Amino acid sequence: MHPGTLVYNTARYAGWSSLEPMWQQIEEIGTDVISIGAAFPEGINLIGYSQGGLLARAILQRFPMHNVRNFISLSSPQAGQYGTRFLHLFFPDLVCETAYELFYSHIGQHISVGNYWNDPHHQKLYYKYSKFLPYVNNEVNTFNNSDYKTGLTKLKQMVLIGGPDDGVITPWQSSHFGYYDSNETIVEMHNRSIYKDDAIGLKTLDKQGRLKIIIVPGIPHCDWHNNISIVDQFLLPYLD
Repeated sequence: MHPGTLVYNTARYAGWSSLEPMWQQIEEIGTDVISIGAAFPEGINLIGYSQGGLLARAILQRFPMHNVRNFISLSSPQAGQYGTRFLHLFFPDLVCETAYELFYSHIGQHISVGNYWNDPHHQKLYYKYSKFLPYVNNEVNTFNNSDYKTGLTKLKQMVLIGGPDDGVITPWQSSHFGYYDSNETIVEMHNRSIYKDDAIGLKTLDKQGRLKIIIVPGIPHCDWHNNISIVDQFLLPYLD
């Protein structure tokens, strides 16, 4: 599909181990990304699917010395998750309305999904307990704020792909940094403070034509990475 390009697919944190804490995964996979990049000083591409897209984005922020040129996020909960359909395999009785009781606790923060569970009705608990998403979104002031922005603004391109028939990422607009307000009304990325305040560089990338928002209807969540037409139309054109 992309002749001459070497492809590295990490085997870390597959299956059930994907439930390990996000920061733990970021440290280990991020070290791999930096090592791979060092072998290709001209730069590399980084593609992440589903939770992997959020991990990949955070790796770019955690390791701002990276040499990733193009980052593609394929149906990933960049603004968080407030839907339990995909969680029933792991937590059969979990429902949105009460999931915060698990995820917004010290125990819940040892689960990857808990790290980016963004309950629009319990924002005080989100900021109190969440150890991950508010930080990589620069919603919390830390000494890493500048690095977290630099890690993204140095990209040649950021491509965000998602669609209304995903069925897992909830709301599906989270794949484009859109999210619910307290009434569960969608607030698009451009109207959220993360964009308006340029907290992590989305506005900078957008104004310079380096942020691509792609909406593709008719694609269920488990089909994104297996659909050849998606790869041909929406991934390959952004690789160099």
